[in-house]
Amino acid sequence: MGAPISAERGAYFLYGFHAARAALENPRRRIGRIWATRQATERLADVIRSRDMTPRAADRATLDDLLGPDAVHQGLVLEVWPLSDPGLEGLVAKAPDDARIIMLDQITDPHNVGAILRTAAVFGAQAVCLQARNAPPETASLAKAASGALEQVPLVRIGNLAQAMDFLKEHGFWVAGLDGDAPQTLDDLPRDGKLVLTLGAEGDGLRRLTRERCDLLVRIPMTASAASDAIGSLNVSNAAAVALYAARPPATP
Repeated sequence: MGAPISAERGAYFLYGFHAARAALENPRRRIGRIWATRQATERLADVIRSRDMTPRAADRATLDDLLGPDAVHQGLVLEVWPLSDPGLEGLVAKAPDDARIIMLDQITDPHNVGAILRTAAVFGAQAVCLQARNAPPETASLAKAASGALEQVPLVRIGNLAQAMDFLKEHGFWVAGLDGDAPQTLDDLPRDGKLVLTLGAEGDGLRRLTRERCDLLVRIPMTASAASDAIGSLNVSNAAAVALYAARPPATP
């Protein structure tokens, strides 16, 4: 039996059909080795050919050994390196007049971050920003939850959220924070111009300094009965989806 296969330094194993296909289609994504079953190779023949790469033939048992039995790999594993971070300055330089940015305060679950990336892609947000520390790195679980959106929506890591919010405001962004106790609701969000939607961790919400930097605080309106019981709060990724829908720019005539 050969030695266990491990990713090269700085790389990780990305898996799952949608995440892998999006990575193969992204020219910015550095890819090393590919392992694939015959069926997966046939399904992705076009994008694999465009990469001028030859997958290493593998059966499902081999891929299970590579990733562990709980990974839903769908017959395909890529060795990849994390995407480059455009930085806040680069993001602002390319932001359109109706830009939407999600900013995450103390969100540590990679599945939530991945789901928020997927929502951001659906609603055309320009980026998801999160802390450089106390936030999940780019991993297979995050990429799998994003279902390909990691290749479309930049993940920007911030050293200091409060300073980043000030920087964005200086460059024409309104900054709104979601707070369950806010007197205003999502209906009060400005829909014209550039907007940052800031979300905190479930339970704790936004930290004090983050809350104080917001131009306005809004809550998701709920029925009185829902607000009074245990189901009266949304998972942070669901809250992001509701907020992005409410904050969508007005339709152009």
